[in-house]
Amino acid sequence: MRDPAEADVAPESRARGEWNQEYYVSYGGNRDWEEARKYGFIGGGGGRFYSQTLQMLSPGDRVWVNIPGTGYVGVGTVRSRSVPLEEFVVEEAGRTTKIIDLSHLHIAEGTKSTDDPEKAEYLVGIDWIKTVPEAKAIRERGLFGNQNTVARPRADSWRHTVERLKQVWGIQ
Repeated sequence: MRDPAEADVAPESRARGEWNQEYYVSYGGNRDWEEARKYGFIGGGGGRFYSQTLQMLSPGDRVWVNIPGTGYVGVGTVRSRSVPLEEFVVEEAGRTTKIIDLSHLHIAEGTKSTDDPEKAEYLVGIDWIKTVPEAKAIRERGLFGNQNTVARPRADSWRHTVERLKQVWGIQ
């Protein structure tokens, strides 16, 4: 496993590429993308490897979201830092509520930090710039992919991926 801050395709790519200030996010596992789109979040959990990289994100950072095996489904700006699932709040029916109180959501069933801090689900608030349903995900040969939940890639394929997604989605 590679260090997410140094995520790359090959060591020589790290040496020649500069990080473009854009974060890669892998949104996989049993998480429901439609919930993330509607309520404005990304998440990770099930072990520290999957949740700790969320702490790299700060408000104002831009993230590009990939569902492994499906493709890129969104880009957004970080609204809030990583918090345990039970602390994350959303707007529902005109009022602010904790996401775990929305029993109809799959994410609400995630592991709480009070149950097991190591395996808990953590969420980051996102203001979406562009999202698409999974069925319209962008998946092309040569687009960047990585096993880390969040990464700061410096590979040429990452810069290509961001430029390609900007073109496809009409983003400046």
